[in-house]
Amino acid sequence: MAIEVKEFLPIAQRHEELGLSDETVLQMYYHLLLSRRLDERCWVLQRQGRVPFHISGIAHEGIGVGAAYALRKGFDIVHPYYRDLALAIALGMKPVEFMLALYGKKGDPHSAARQMPSHFSLRYLNIISGSSPVATQVPQAAGIALAEVLKQKLRPQLEAAGFRVSREMRVVLTSMGEGSTSEGDFHEALNWAGIYKLPLVVLVHNNQYAISVPVWKQMAVKRVADRAAAYGIHGAVCDGGNVLEVYQVVKEAVDRARAGEGTTLIEAVTYRWTPHSSDDDDRTYRTREEVEQGKLRDPLPRLRDYLYRRSLLTQRLEDELEERVRAEVDEAQRLAEEAPYPAPEEALAPVFATEDRSGWWGE
Repeated sequence: MAIEVKEFLPIAQRHEELGLSDETVLQMYYHLLLSRRLDERCWVLQRQGRVPFHISGIAHEGIGVGAAYALRKGFDIVHPYYRDLALAIALGMKPVEFMLALYGKKGDPHSAARQMPSHFSLRYLNIISGSSPVATQVPQAAGIALAEVLKQKLRPQLEAAGFRVSREMRVVLTSMGEGSTSEGDFHEALNWAGIYKLPLVVLVHNNQYAISVPVWKQMAVKRVADRAAAYGIHGAVCDGGNVLEVYQVVKEAVDRARAGEGTTLIEAVTYRWTPHSSDDDDRTYRTREEVEQGKLRDPLPRLRDYLYRRSLLTQRLEDELEERVRAEVDEAQRLAEEAPYPAPEEALAPVFATEDRSGWWGE
């Protein structure tokens, strides 16, 4: 397969022209850095045998952070996938909330230690729980978006009945890898989204591999976004290693959706230079030379380079941010390791009732 970048590509956009302040773009860098260092620590913990499994979002951080900043945090709805650590962090997830899930400890806010790690679910951030089968989140996200449309149409009746309904449309963003676009769920959901002009943003992380299957064996079209026209929705492509470009493209899609102009399919091009997960050996299906070339898309040094060129980042500030992030990751690991495991009898608590409150079964 061909990787489209052969040299380090500096960021060409200017954040001011995108409506971003100096403070905001520095905060974006902080979230990129925190996500990367947390992800790297998780790999170390898995290799040390302290946690059983890790699936990485390294090299995907530019997509997640750019998308998060394009949304209205706490208002819009997000249905992510397992490489969305940076998206969740930039939306407000705390590192310890991820670590508790990684260790399977009591207090895990995502699933109370019942789900695999990186299956994000945080009600207070409007992050919807996902499941492992890929693309299942897409029709669910379309359904949530349809509910938002219906709420707006029925707002007078709902308000008359005593319900509070926002007068502004909430946008739903769902994400996935390009391999998920080969699933039937993806096509059914986009067809529905096109028909009903749903306020939905479908963000595809094209990292060139569906586990071990290269993208050219997954689809005949050149771009995932080329499929948008068939559903009557907008399609766009962006450089997933350029956080400002991701922000710009996702923000345009969010604004269209909120204005009632329907769904957008976005293809964010990146390169997955880690194995698929801690259970994968990627040396069996690609060369080290290809991986090194793919690392040129890395969003972290590209944003760092941009901030230095714009005189927003100095060596002193960079060192301070690294120290701050290291302390946060250390603290998250400590709290997770000290937390107890849940009691075995708690495992089925959400499945079976522990007492009969209906009286159906008698005494």
